[in-house]
Amino acid sequence: MNAEKSLLFLPDISGYTQFVQRTETEHSRHVIAELLEVLIEANTQELSLAEVEGDALFFYKEGEVPSQEKLLAQIETMFTSFYSHLKMLEKNRICPCAACAKAPELRLKVVAHGGDLGFIVVQGNRKPFGSQVIEAHRLLKNSIDSDNYALISKDLASYIGLPSHYRSKVFQFANGFDAYDGKKVEYMYALIDPDKLSLSTYHQAKKVVMDSPPNLTFEKEFPVKASVLFEYLTNYAYRSYWVKGVDKFEYQENQVTRAGTEHLCVINGKHLNITAVTRGAAPGELVYGEMTTSLLPFDVFYQFYSVKAIDESHSRLVTETYWKTRSILKKLLIALVVKRGFIKNGSKSLEDLESFIRQREGRGAES
Repeated sequence: MNAEKSLLFLPDISGYTQFVQRTETEHSRHVIAELLEVLIEANTQELSLAEVEGDALFFYKEGEVPSQEKLLAQIETMFTSFYSHLKMLEKNRICPCAACAKAPELRLKVVAHGGDLGFIVVQGNRKPFGSQVIEAHRLLKNSIDSDNYALISKDLASYIGLPSHYRSKVFQFANGFDAYDGKKVEYMYALIDPDKLSLSTYHQAKKVVMDSPPNLTFEKEFPVKASVLFEYLTNYAYRSYWVKGVDKFEYQENQVTRAGTEHLCVINGKHLNITAVTRGAAPGELVYGEMTTSLLPFDVFYQFYSVKAIDESHSRLVTETYWKTRSILKKLLIALVVKRGFIKNGSKSLEDLESFIRQREGRGAES
């Protein structure tokens, strides 16, 4: 390959603007951030990342263009990783918000272009610059009647020897062109069918089935609608405001909580590894649970939060705590000492949660 030519590679998440406009902003931002990270991790050709452009990534490979086989494999890997992650989000979702519900409708388009690159330095950062960079971005605005495709400019296709009507299981290329500033730019494009991709396996969290009544139950009414209360419960960023006595919470900030999500709770220097779980829910009920095997003296410890709407501005929360242990001594310790502490702390946590929510929602002591 000619060492002078460089690759320009742009994966772009389709439907992002509409997704953000019609869904909850915070969760849509987290979903997009996760997907962008997935695409970055799917970079198998050591492409350099020039920019994160909102809903798109701008990669390049200076002075080198991968072979036809490697470029198509890179494109396929991007699509496979993207749709594998969407499938995982769909199957493990516990959040009822529109952002999480609509995430599986997002699509991906990838544009690949080649040319001679120039560079500029902006605040110490060296970035690709020039007419080929402009042309690559313009190719994202094309007349293809789809939001789910791979596009390779005709110049790049010719350079790597990609036949005009290349066919494979994943790619079935057709020819197209558009005019930009009076210049005709030809390209090849293939609509991508996710069903033809070899999607990666993912861990699908199983619903927990409890075979005994809860060891502890608390119930409280809150002056917010059910979906808002559920967000306060499941968003770990709020946890320290109403769960006291914890040194710190460690979690993935750019991640929507779902079944299988893990976070770390540090209490008196001891690390508790906690996994988000769920169980069956009654109609109109939102359920979120947590499980840990690192909380002594329990062998396994579960806590479920069940939220139901009372009306448009009020909801009821029921917390159910389950624990299991095989040791007779541990059972005695729990009965004589530990349970009493959980009763006290459980009630206090719900009171603190109500105070925090009232403050956040700008409500007074009475609603």
